[in-house]
Amino acid sequence: MFSLQTIFGQGNQFYSLLEEAAEAAHDAAKALHAMLREADRQPALDAFKLARLREREASDKISQALVDSFITPIEREDIEALGSALYKIPKQIEKFADRYSLATQHLEHIDFAPRAAMLEQAAEVVVQMVKQLRHMKLEPMKALNDRLRALENEADRLMLELYRDIYSGKLDPLQMFLLKEFFEILEKAIDRCREAGVVAYEIVLKNS
Repeated sequence: MFSLQTIFGQGNQFYSLLEEAAEAAHDAAKALHAMLREADRQPALDAFKLARLREREASDKISQALVDSFITPIEREDIEALGSALYKIPKQIEKFADRYSLATQHLEHIDFAPRAAMLEQAAEVVVQMVKQLRHMKLEPMKALNDRLRALENEADRLMLELYRDIYSGKLDPLQMFLLKEFFEILEKAIDRCREAGVVAYEIVLKNS
């Protein structure tokens, strides 16, 4: 028979791994924002590769822990869903960084930093939401969920402004294509943060 200490110990293991995955995603977002603030330099991709490596390691550990554990602090499906959602955030960010490094000469006058700052904020909120899972308190999680939703709404508003720029006639066809592609990748990265936040929020709704 499992003791309470064993159950709580396994709970801490899963919470720690999910927090590790969320922090790796946040580090990727911070690295992207820093890179785009220094747009005059050739992008360095090491930070993104490291964040993705940490995310993969955390994801693998979560999968293995689910195989090895008979008891989990929350439903297995919820752990898998949140782990999968967190995994997608740095993957999307690395996609942006890889492509940006190849197209910097065509993007000299385009400032991606404000959108990247919003992505960093969204990823930070996700970290806080994942850390709240240890406590399963609805009110703090609801406040974080509302904040994340507000960031997503603001990102959607900025996308509308972007389309105004694209169709203004001031850009050549290549710039129009690149601007649309890169901002949509950033928008999708924020959407990935929102998806992870929704999973975390729903876990607390079920267990609080």
